[in-house]
Amino acid sequence: MAKQEHSHHRGADVQVVECAVITVSDSRTAANDVSGQLICRLLEEGGHRVVQYRILQDEPALILGALQTLPENVAAVLINGGTGLARRDTTYETVTRLFDKEISGFGELFRILSFEEIGAAAMLSRATAGVIGRRVVFSMPGAPQAVELAMKKLILPELGHIIGLVRGMK
Repeated sequence: MAKQEHSHHRGADVQVVECAVITVSDSRTAANDVSGQLICRLLEEGGHRVVQYRILQDEPALILGALQTLPENVAAVLINGGTGLARRDTTYETVTRLFDKEISGFGELFRILSFEEIGAAAMLSRATAGVIGRRVVFSMPGAPQAVELAMKKLILPELGHIIGLVRGMK
């Protein structure tokens, strides 16, 4: 019975999500942005569309500007980089102040899964996700291993469902 209820609950899932990918880094370029390119590839392999891909320096004004000028059709924003504790890591502060709703489970689960792979250093990650208007924003570390973990274990399995819920909100 629970399985039927669960599948009914997923009736509004979106099959193809239009996404923006943002790499936040002071050192990455299109030639060496392994993590941003990995996100794009995994999204496309999952049947989703990347409609915008950008690399920005870790400056709050640049991150805010990018989020505020996204094309209307973008339903999900996937940000990598700037989630650590270094002085220049400002993504977390910049993004979370815009959230209408936080998806706290994303960061919690990311750190649990990371702990299984890298141990106590997982607590240093400030991965987060939330809803801004009718969009979902995921912010994850910039390391390729962290991106792969977040994408394969957390984001891709639930992306269509999350967008169905967010876009279905009145």
